[in-house]
Amino acid sequence: MADREDSITVPEFNCLLQTDPGLKKYEQDFKRRYELLKKQLSILEEAEGGFDQFTRSYRSFGVHRQSDNSLFFKEWAPAAEALFLTGEFNNWNKFSHPYTKKEFGKWELIVPPKHDNSPAVGHNTKLKVVVHTKDGERLYRISPWAKYVTREEKSVIYDWVHWDPPQLYSHIHPRPKKPTSLRIYEAHVGIASPEPKIASYTNFTHNVLPRIKDLGYNCIQLMAIMEHAYYASFGYQITSFFAASSRYGTPEELKQLIDVAHSMGIVVLLDVVHSHASKNTEDGLNRFDGSDSCFFHSPPRGEHLMWDSRLFNYSSWEVLRFLLSNLRWWMEEYRFDGFRFDGVTSMLYHHHGIGTGFSGDYSEYFGLQVDEDSLVYLMLANHILHTLYPDCITVAEDVSGMPALCRRVEEGGLGFDYRLAMAIPDKWIQILKEFKDEDWNMGNIVHTLTNRRYGEKCIAYAESHDQALVGDKTLAFWLMDKEMYTNMSTLIPMSSITDRGMQLHKMIRLLTHGLGGEGYLNFMGNEFGHPEWLDFPREGNNQSYHYARRQFNLLDTDHLRYRQLYAFDRDMNRTEDKYGWLAAPPAFISAKHEGDKVIVFDRANVLFIFNFHPDKSFQDYRVGVEAPGKYKIKLDSDEVLYGGHGRLDHNTEFFTEPTPFNGRCNSVMVYIPCRTAIVLANEEIDYCY
Repeated sequence: MADREDSITVPEFNCLLQTDPGLKKYEQDFKRRYELLKKQLSILEEAEGGFDQFTRSYRSFGVHRQSDNSLFFKEWAPAAEALFLTGEFNNWNKFSHPYTKKEFGKWELIVPPKHDNSPAVGHNTKLKVVVHTKDGERLYRISPWAKYVTREEKSVIYDWVHWDPPQLYSHIHPRPKKPTSLRIYEAHVGIASPEPKIASYTNFTHNVLPRIKDLGYNCIQLMAIMEHAYYASFGYQITSFFAASSRYGTPEELKQLIDVAHSMGIVVLLDVVHSHASKNTEDGLNRFDGSDSCFFHSPPRGEHLMWDSRLFNYSSWEVLRFLLSNLRWWMEEYRFDGFRFDGVTSMLYHHHGIGTGFSGDYSEYFGLQVDEDSLVYLMLANHILHTLYPDCITVAEDVSGMPALCRRVEEGGLGFDYRLAMAIPDKWIQILKEFKDEDWNMGNIVHTLTNRRYGEKCIAYAESHDQALVGDKTLAFWLMDKEMYTNMSTLIPMSSITDRGMQLHKMIRLLTHGLGGEGYLNFMGNEFGHPEWLDFPREGNNQSYHYARRQFNLLDTDHLRYRQLYAFDRDMNRTEDKYGWLAAPPAFISAKHEGDKVIVFDRANVLFIFNFHPDKSFQDYRVGVEAPGKYKIKLDSDEVLYGGHGRLDHNTEFFTEPTPFNGRCNSVMVYIPCRTAIVLANEEIDYCY
């Protein structure tokens, strides 16, 4: 084995080593992973004619209308004794339409058209697969490849509904180019309305997309789209992987949503859950063919104890077909522009990250605790997606810090474009919970924001949906709590709590945006300090929708301070769009002064200055800067427009002096009021981003 591994070469492994020579010690691990990937690709070529064909398996599995209007049905159910099709079309006859058994556990059925040549199964009619097991059980199942499932109001179980509309939605607008600076708006269609109900795709298209565009986000990450039977699972217990959730509307309405987003120059990512699946049997994948494996490992390996869900067997050929075709389906049919992969840490390790604190020691990322089946699946998925769609964006939700996660597979990496910087929101919550303002540690904050692997891109965020959920509190709530209900009117003076909350809310976001990564993410509503948390209808709250909505109506009330936070978020994104700091190399931090509570850095020739001191303003404060010239204020958190105190004159021109300071060649004298952040740009530089 050692000899064979020595003969394998990872084509661009040296590129990875140039960035991190410490990985040389694990070269054999990288070689083995790469060899497993190459092996999968060559078997795909041999057995299926390559990954292009293989990943289009959604064109043959499930149900398809042929040119003569006959219907072709195909399933994989290796443990089944017999398969039948039943439904409204045959008055739920359980035996009239048997599938024929094929090799490798496949089953096929052709249903000829009716006498008038129309399809035997009409659009919008219900179907079921009847599975007879070797133990004599008769099971009613939904096809794993079902493209549309619905639930009757009084029912608990979802129904497979044949989706074959007379008029399919036709995309008009081309995909936008991949943004160089990724500014992500994390969104959930169902809660995207002030009304206490499940909102629709159409509502999102007409009422939310224009707001996202106005705010300056160029990417939307859509959550809870893959069908999930339990609304309160937030979309993380998937039952039908190929079905867009019917609770928000039809597949055609989702296609229109994405098309309209594209017309605005916004790319759309799908929150894809390939890390686990719902345990549901009647409307999920679990025990589809009556066995405790099929798509999953047999227990105990096939069960996630904390999530109470099933775990895929990534070494199974048909599971690879299913999952890789699933990615292709969302790219082709709906024209998503990429994916945020959920639960990557759980996939990468046999221990799923449960009870494991990652210290950053490299031995934690190599060896027997790594699940190489799923690691190679992720390499394969990224390789295929980026080969077929060069502008595709993939983001990994990983807390472990696996090295080379965001390096190309040719270098030995897993091929993701970005990872989520999950330590940043935790740090902000910890600071607000545990420290008085005067005890904030500037060095520790800067360390958390900059502690990322060089050459691997991060998406920074101050808070995401995780912090908005019941059981936690949003930043706005940590800062202002009940004052948000009584003191957000501009018609009355700000209380000291609201004043502090407003100023820090803006500063935390801008510092995270400027320093924390190569992309930025915000969860819908949090940009304007959404006053309440998020909780879905469930038994524990009497099935209430009160907290399962976003109160965008607050922005339409002129005298509420939410508008001021919204305006700051908008102008922060627009300023980044102009100067492109997210696409620039990491910042140079010239000051993190503990006594003054001041942080100064420059990035993309833009100068960022933060004064976190609760009551000290600084006159003629010297800050270092690299590029000489004349600087002007381009963003100021203290502007009255943003709920600030308007203490800075925006006509001021700041001229650098050739006085080296804090590691920079030049310096400039500025006035920085307490609890204020300012962004200065050099008027003598041509910013062409």
